[in-house]
Amino acid sequence: MRKTECTTILVGKKASIDGTIIIARNEDYHDAINLKKFVVHEDKPNGSTYESDNTKVKVKLPKGAMRYTAIPSDDKNEPGQYAEAGFNELGVAVSSTESLYGNERVLALDPLVLDGIAEDAINDLVTPYAKSARDGIKFLGELIKKYGSAEGNGILFADKDEAWYMEIPTGHHWVAVRIPDDCYAVAPNHVCIEQIDFNDKENYMWSEGMEEFVKENNLNPDFEGFNFRKVFGTYRELDRVYNTPRAWYAHKLLSSCDLGPTCGDIPFIKKATRKISVEDCAKVLGSHYNETEFDPIGWQGTEQEKKRFRCISLSRTAHSHILQVYPDLDEKLRGVTWLSFGTTAFNPYVPFFNYVEDTPKEYRTVPEKMDIDNAYWLAKVFAYYAEEHYKLFNRDTHEFLQRMAIYGRQRVMEIQKGAKGLDDKKLMKYLTEENQKTATYFIEETKKQLQDYATRALFTSKLTFQMDKNL
Repeated sequence: MRKTECTTILVGKKASIDGTIIIARNEDYHDAINLKKFVVHEDKPNGSTYESDNTKVKVKLPKGAMRYTAIPSDDKNEPGQYAEAGFNELGVAVSSTESLYGNERVLALDPLVLDGIAEDAINDLVTPYAKSARDGIKFLGELIKKYGSAEGNGILFADKDEAWYMEIPTGHHWVAVRIPDDCYAVAPNHVCIEQIDFNDKENYMWSEGMEEFVKENNLNPDFEGFNFRKVFGTYRELDRVYNTPRAWYAHKLLSSCDLGPTCGDIPFIKKATRKISVEDCAKVLGSHYNETEFDPIGWQGTEQEKKRFRCISLSRTAHSHILQVYPDLDEKLRGVTWLSFGTTAFNPYVPFFNYVEDTPKEYRTVPEKMDIDNAYWLAKVFAYYAEEHYKLFNRDTHEFLQRMAIYGRQRVMEIQKGAKGLDDKKLMKYLTEENQKTATYFIEETKKQLQDYATRALFTSKLTFQMDKNL
């Protein structure tokens, strides 16, 4: 059973530039290749039984499963769906998971359940049933209570009103916090949620008996308050190299951070000092400590400094998504999935609507062998050239990503405008066709840029010499 190591951003509607709610995450894999696709699942009105290929947990699901989109893996050598993120037909968004670890004290008392619920299953179990963000948390909480959690996970939820973040560090205990409307949050692979107010059920949710569990077992290290991170989380050297620097840099880009990159007390939730856009989220998720001494492909810093911290954007990023919820639109038009395959530093985010008959042909399947007509493989090859010749192509890549971001934003506005007044049947057909047009444009433009890079790269070989044209 694998754990994906990710970076998460959540943005409240008063903290965003356009009043939308945003949840976003990179899915980082342990190898350079993890085949991904973008699909839509039909509704299942009569219920079904889900069985995990990894933990073998069997979950009998209720009636009324809704249609939903997903971004699953398609790796025959590694079992599990790992659907990762998507919207259902009510416009509720779920993203799972942000891998995290509980500490020895809490795991000794509430160990993980190895045949329980894990990342590979969560999105497929929860997304088709979540009527709201709160409802999705409650639904997953009941599953954890019954089946247990096989690993530590963080899950993102959003609906037309609010964004929530849920953390499950042990076998049965969890907590969820509502992101205040005027705030944003960043999570980098460790327990992040801080103070819990057990008298405030509007902004916090938690597992049954969690407060008593902590009190009876003397797990709270603080004299006052209840800091979930300090009770359940880790404070390891690995955190200060692998996790906290990402939170530090994300906050520097989105607002500010006076603390150092190795500080274990970097806030999870911060009040926005300016309004945050989809482009801001893409910049964070595509960052690698740019313009600092810690950038592994930058111009500053010693070799030791460049290798000191784990970046947000990696060559082994399988995919990244920015799920954007428009509160004032109809539920079937409300959600936009901004999807990027491969290394986020070099690949654009493509906007897709979710109430569709099917996803674009370049996205709905992924072959085992390289094929640049496929969206996943094209992104992987493009990122290779952009990174391998970073100093040569850096400016071109920046301009390419800017052009694609402009086009993507234009497409969202065009499609939303064209969808007005359509009934459900016509809307589904319209969104399906428009998604395909969007995908085709991004594929063609990326191929053109790749063709340019591959051609120019031929002139960079080190097996060369000053030649006499007459010989």
